[in-house]
Formats: sequence, structure tokens, C-alpha cells
Amino acid sequence: MPKSAYHVSYPAQSASCVVFASPHSGRDYPSSFLRHTVLDERMIRSSEDAFVDLLFEDAPEFGATFLKAGAPRSFVDLNRSSDELDPALIEGVRKQGHNPRVASGLGVIPRVVANGRAIYGGKITRLEADRRIEGYWKPYHRMLRALLDAAHQRHGQAVLVDCHSMPHEAMDGVARGGMRRPDVVLGDRFGAAAEAEVVDRIESALTASGFFVTRNAPFAGAYITQAYGRPSRAQHAVQVEIDRSLYMDERKVEPNANFEIVRAAIRSAIAEITRIGQKRIPLAAE
Repeated sequence: MPKSAYHVSYPAQSASCVVFASPHSGRDYPSSFLRHTVLDERMIRSSEDAFVDLLFEDAPEFGATFLKAGAPRSFVDLNRSSDELDPALIEGVRKQGHNPRVASGLGVIPRVVANGRAIYGGKITRLEADRRIEGYWKPYHRMLRALLDAAHQRHGQAVLVDCHSMPHEAMDGVARGGMRRPDVVLGDRFGAAAEAEVVDRIESALTASGFFVTRNAPFAGAYITQAYGRPSRAQHAVQVEIDRSLYMDERKVEPNANFEIVRAAIRSAIAEITRIGQKRIPLAAE
């Protein structure tokens, strides 16, 4: 069993309205899950946002809280609604309308990992699916809501930076079209999940740290940005997708030679992002 549904790193002093979270970097794989999957230990990690938690783990040094998943994405997907149940995987679930994520095997309990590789040789019970939702999905989201509520209460607003990674091949279409391949894609659901000023600040921080940043294509934000982005209530949610090839060997699922360079660049961006919402004190005249 995983040690916990989530892990929280708190700052010594809460000096920022920003909460960083990594819902797909969990790697506490239950032994029972590994016994039942038809994939090997490397392949089962192919859809994991491997090492994203390490890239953003310095956030508490700058006054922000950092939440990361314990359970892996292939076991339960925290960036899906808890009712996105896959009838092709879970016994006793009836099809209810067309959901493209569920149809492709990427519901809250995934049926496949990257490139459509099946995780199981057959179906799992509804009891097992419910156990994962009750034991992992719900605790993670209760904590995320609590952290955002606390940030809002202290600072008058809350900003969620939802941290992810994208396969290098995800942007092949952009490269073939003659456009520059982005290092980072920000998703704010085309303005529905965060005010423009917040997204501008995040983009500016990442750009200043050396990343080429674009927005909303092909990743505009999924369940978490949709559920938690409420700019009219001064609660903003922005999804950050980083090209995995910048910092890791995707085939081996190992950090590459540039990992520490990228980590340092992310740290620099974090230092600026955590200043969102803080009042700028003008310099006194000499």
C-alpha cells in the first residue's frame, strides 16, 4: 500500500498565496497493483509525470505550500473527476454518454498508460475502483481544497500552480508546422480558470528563466483547473506542462544530464511566481 494519498511540504512561514501541486508524480506503487498489471515496472511509469515533484520541491523555501500525490497516475488519476468511470475496465459500470477521456482509457482509474498500452489483462471490480477513490482521490482533493482555502483566508486570494510534464512527442505537430516547439505550455482553460494578470506573471517568470512558453494548445487544463479555477472568487488555477525531454530520458525514466540545470531554472521561476499577490513596496527616495 502507498504510504499516503499525498505528501505536503509547508513553508516555515506562509508568505505567498500560491499553492504548488503535482498530482501525477506519485510513485508509491502498491505491490498488489504491480502484481496485477501486465506491464513491467518501467512501462507502468510511462504516463507518470516523473520527477516533476523534484523540480518544484523548493517552493516552500519561498513561502508557498507544495502538495504532491503519493499514489501513481496509473493507479488513480487525480486530474479526473471521480465519476469518470470506465465501463471497459470496471465491472458493473454502465456507459453514460460519450466522454473522450474515458473512451480512450484515461478515466479516474486508467485502463491504459502512454501510447494506449493496456495496464490490465481484464477488468477490475467496482469495489476496487471505489476503494481507490475513497482512499486516494478524495483525501488528495480534500487537502488541496483546504490549502487553497487557507491561502485565500490569509492573503485574500489563492493561486494554484498545477505542475505536470508532457511527452516530447506531444508537440511534434507544432514542429512539423514550422513553429517553434514550446518548452512549457500553460493551461488556463482559455481564461476561464485564471485572470490574465496571474497567467502573465507565471509566463513572465518562466520566460525569464529561459523557457519558451505557449498557452492552451494542446493542453488547456483538465479536471483540476476546471474544478478549482474560480477567478471571480479570487481563486486562480493554471496548469503547467513541461517538456520531459528537457530534464529526463523518457525511455529509461531517468533524469538526464540537464536535470539540475532545469531544476535551477524552475527554482528561479518559483521565486518570482510566489510573489504574485504581494504588494510591491516602492523604494524610498535618497
